[in-house]
Amino acid sequence: MPDYLVRFGTMRFHGIFTWNNAKQLLKRDNYVIIRSDRGLEIAQILCEVTEEDFAQFPSDISRGMIVRKMTNDDANEFNRIHYHETEEFQTCLRCISRLGLQMHLVDIEHIFGGERIVIYYLAEGRVDFRELVRLLATEFQTRIEMRQIGVRDEAKLLADYGDCGKECCCNTYLMAMPPVSMKMAKLQKATLDPSKISGRCGRLKCCLRYEYPVYEDLLEKLPPIGANVRCEGVVAKVTGYEILAQQVYIETEDHLRKLVDVSQIAILDSERNPKVRKEVASNEENKSKGSGKSR
Repeated sequence: MPDYLVRFGTMRFHGIFTWNNAKQLLKRDNYVIIRSDRGLEIAQILCEVTEEDFAQFPSDISRGMIVRKMTNDDANEFNRIHYHETEEFQTCLRCISRLGLQMHLVDIEHIFGGERIVIYYLAEGRVDFRELVRLLATEFQTRIEMRQIGVRDEAKLLADYGDCGKECCCNTYLMAMPPVSMKMAKLQKATLDPSKISGRCGRLKCCLRYEYPVYEDLLEKLPPIGANVRCEGVVAKVTGYEILAQQVYIETEDHLRKLVDVSQIAILDSERNPKVRKEVASNEENKSKGSGKSR
């Protein structure tokens, strides 16, 4: 039985689900009904998963069965549920206001099979929503699940397009939102203006992390700032670098500054040169072995 990677739910969860009809293969962007741990849901097929692919996914990824391909009746039911979500959202807002709860309602998700309604909200601290759950359960006659989220999750729910003109990564393909630090922005020499390096969530853009490993690998090939180097027979000091271009800024003793390719320089400081350090360590190890044999 073939397995497929699918995307489902308002939070765009990813999961691997099994299709028990091997004679009818599913294609990308087909919509199907799955049974997840939340109940019956509508999912979008992304691709077929082979045995070799399983190692690429986290061990805790959602698993389950594909019940059937989405029918016209399923589509009509989904549209009906989605239409009533607006009314359910307003009802939830009124209940929150009536109870005076310090929380910001972000979105409501009515599971396709009717097993539950998930309430997504923002709050600075813990919220006692027990009375709210009782009111909503009575109103909607189904199970109510409260889910507190962060600002990045809010963007995943509500954001559409980023500054690049493409759909936000968080609500398209990202299975998990990785941590992003200011160190990554500084290494890539991105502007440190918060308005230009922040995404729709107000936090540092996820894309700052994508090329960070490449910058780290390229940086290891460059001498550190302050290292003494020889260029065209002249001794100089490294004052900066262009990582992607593999070039360094050097300054000579007469304060002449220029940008040169890393292949044009030789590092003079053995302790700052990875290649020299490796050669020295190897020589010392050989000497140690030789002295051990002589004894």
